[in-house]
Amino acid sequence: MAPQSEGTAKDPATEVFVAHRNLLFTVAYEMLGSAADAEDVLQETWLRWVGVDLDAVRDQRAYLVRITTRRSLDRLRTLGRRRESYVGPWLPEPLLTTPDVAEDVELAESVSMAMLLVLETLTPIERAVFVLREVFDLDYDEIAEAVDKSPAAVRQLAYRARAHVAARRPRGIVSASESRDALAAFQRAIETGDLQNLLDLLAPDVVFLGDGGGIKQAALSPIVGADLVAALLTASVPRIGAAMTVESAQLNGHPALILRLDGVIDTVFAVRVDDGLITGLYSVRNPDKLSRTGTATTLRR
Repeated sequence: MAPQSEGTAKDPATEVFVAHRNLLFTVAYEMLGSAADAEDVLQETWLRWVGVDLDAVRDQRAYLVRITTRRSLDRLRTLGRRRESYVGPWLPEPLLTTPDVAEDVELAESVSMAMLLVLETLTPIERAVFVLREVFDLDYDEIAEAVDKSPAAVRQLAYRARAHVAARRPRGIVSASESRDALAAFQRAIETGDLQNLLDLLAPDVVFLGDGGGIKQAALSPIVGADLVAALLTASVPRIGAAMTVESAQLNGHPALILRLDGVIDTVFAVRVDDGLITGLYSVRNPDKLSRTGTATTLRR
């Protein structure tokens, strides 16, 4: 099993791996959108790393990132096939993050629910190149070694990926206060049943995505448009409020809500806000995706 960051290092390979573990997890998570799969990739990276002759490695950080990237690419291709049979919309696995993630605005944007969904629309190789270049600022030669492409090919991939993401990403860096205001209206609606302030914040083209994974009840297709989303919320929020408690949290570097049923996490709500209005409303209910919302995860770049 790969050593945890809080463990005691006993040999040079372990020391190096532990020193970079949070970075490697962040690389894998940004590529996969799944903490469980990212942990599996770290296990595979560790098993590969312990067999390496450290004296022959010029840049240990770059070498570890290269292993993690290759293992993530392999898994991403497998996940693409798995997600084709996923029941209902697929949403990234939410993470309870440490406060310093929110302070790093670029990192927080890159792991936001909205951005991870945009990254899902890239090909695996485009996603790898985009993440390594735009988030971790690796040079093209390093990325080329990680993805087994020429530097010229990597530049073309980076150009295409940037253009693709720019056309779909949130229209600006969303302030934490805007997200908090939107979620405060959501929390009041849940606690009081008065939805008016929440409905006033819905953009005309708002999209609601619910991920139950076929395990928990959730909308089986995206709900698009303020009227339809408002109707969904009007029908469901009073029932939620009667049975659950709600608390604010910092998930994926942004404000979010955690709903508990009898003390057990049942649903996580996150939002995408553009120009002060909610354009994306994300509900994760699949219990397999909620295990990382109870303990804070440290991300690094």
